[in-house]
Amino acid sequence: MCGISGFIGSLTNRIDFSGVLRKMSGKISHRGPDDDGFLETTTRDSRYRIGLAHRRLSIIDLSTGHQPIGNEDGSVQIIFNGEIYNYHSLREELIACGHQFVTASDTETIVHAYEQWGERCVEYFRGMFAFAIWDARHERLFLARDRFGKKPLFLYEANDVLLFASEIKSLLTFPGVNVEVEPEAVWDYLMYRYVPAPNTLFRGIRKLMPGCYAVWEKGKLTERQYYQPPDREAFSEIPLPADPVGAFLDKLDEAVKIRMISDVPFGAFLSGGIDSSAVVGLMSRHSSQPVKTFSVGFLESKYSELAYAGTIAGQFKTDHHELVVSQEHLIEHLPALVRFRDAPVAEPSDIPIYLLAKEARQSVKMVLTGEGADEFLGGYPKHVYERYSAWYQKIPGFARHGIIEPLVQALPYRFRRAKTAIVNLGLEHFEERMPRWFGALSEAERKDLVAMPHPRALLNEVQFNSSSESSALRRILYFDQTSWLPDNLLERGDRMTMAASLEARMPFMDHELAAFVSNLPDNFRVRGHQTKWILREAMKRILPPKILERPKVGFRVPVNEWFQGPMRDYLYEHLTGTASITRNYYQMKKLEKVLADHAAGRQNHEKLLWSLLNLEIWHRQYLR
Repeated sequence: MCGISGFIGSLTNRIDFSGVLRKMSGKISHRGPDDDGFLETTTRDSRYRIGLAHRRLSIIDLSTGHQPIGNEDGSVQIIFNGEIYNYHSLREELIACGHQFVTASDTETIVHAYEQWGERCVEYFRGMFAFAIWDARHERLFLARDRFGKKPLFLYEANDVLLFASEIKSLLTFPGVNVEVEPEAVWDYLMYRYVPAPNTLFRGIRKLMPGCYAVWEKGKLTERQYYQPPDREAFSEIPLPADPVGAFLDKLDEAVKIRMISDVPFGAFLSGGIDSSAVVGLMSRHSSQPVKTFSVGFLESKYSELAYAGTIAGQFKTDHHELVVSQEHLIEHLPALVRFRDAPVAEPSDIPIYLLAKEARQSVKMVLTGEGADEFLGGYPKHVYERYSAWYQKIPGFARHGIIEPLVQALPYRFRRAKTAIVNLGLEHFEERMPRWFGALSEAERKDLVAMPHPRALLNEVQFNSSSESSALRRILYFDQTSWLPDNLLERGDRMTMAASLEARMPFMDHELAAFVSNLPDNFRVRGHQTKWILREAMKRILPPKILERPKVGFRVPVNEWFQGPMRDYLYEHLTGTASITRNYYQMKKLEKVLADHAAGRQNHEKLLWSLLNLEIWHRQYLR
């Protein structure tokens, strides 16, 4: 796991390129504290200057993996962030084709795969990656990002200059790149609680989309998509394996095993839920030593899952480590983590994940996690409820909005899932309903709260382009896999672990496992009110009933209580105080009512208030 950055710019711009590359690299040194490497060159006509910078966190081939790495004659050079898990088999295939290797790293495999297959090389890789290749023979820059967007890559184009980097802060060091807020991105953030790709909150800076590559040639950048999650298409009936559950378990076991390839100590994040417990259980099959596991909990016992994690640690005899987090940690670390993320911290769980990563980094350099299981296997309550949307909307609108919703909203907080379900199922438009499932604002709520001009109507973006013939479950999973997961959870996972110089790998996001699951009927994922059915059936062979039968908690942080108690003044000062930068974004009377209702316990607005607080902190970090 590493960090990359670079540029390609016209020398007619009178830009002083001296020292720029090292400044860009220095800003992401936390991503690769073990080594750095640079390449600067020009095109043959001396019109463009090219710079590549690499920061290395050494995981595989510790002695000869220095980057940039080139081909036999040095005409093709790469900087790479990520891991290619099938590099051994690819290496053998490429050697048979006549390629010569001088290192044992997975990075060199990419170089020769590019030589052999050109842009199609990305289709051969099983792993997570973002990389840049300078092809001097063709004077071409090739940028690529993995299928699901596990590894980040940000782009900036202006004045005949192209910049790219693993994190936005690297781009901001380049001369002429100014910090300006993108109003449309703010509007989107208030609807999603994160900024959907390709946009960011910084005007002019965008993400290379997951499953895409970009080619720069003769001053022009062209982006192409090479992969779409298989849940985009309607289910196509194919013969099932004789034992689908056993076949699934074999696929998951293989996905875990290949992610244990490492030349450094590694472990696993363990929450005590079924996802991370499954990963730890399967890791134990393939490890001759006790697996190192790391868990985080809270002083508030109803939010802490340490007891469940302890059950798994005891069953598999892991080398277990625990950490307890309080609201003091949140206040202390939140501004710094906004800087690490270059964006509002969308989920409160970012803070405990960062602290857990720091704890783990004291003894390991890489961990496996359970990320992605919910988004590929159907693990959220919304995956159950969404199937009833068409039925519910047959009820006349006056009854839904005028009778049912007010009655349900008046219920106590313990009925929060029912309240969320009824409100969301009442939204007629799929595009509006999807982000609202995670506690974001509906279109009407956003207009009611926000004083900013409405920049545009909802667009039919990539995450909504699933087949119209797909089932409700496949459509919502496709949204999760193309928006919620890459633009929120994976950004969190990458920034919070890399801030601690720790690599995280995610077996549930193996694209071959995703294809296998997508070829199963819907009821293998959600059956009745049972989520992740096939995983639960498979884990009956490995995990104790205590873990399989427990209700889903999720990685929740007690923000509700903290905002009503020890963080109340902190929250009010940031949102309504005289120093607030964003207070003019909102209808102040409406915001004050939201704050008062939450403080009094009449309504739980923790997700909205968390989003607004982080938006303010982001402004303070970048606009002062």
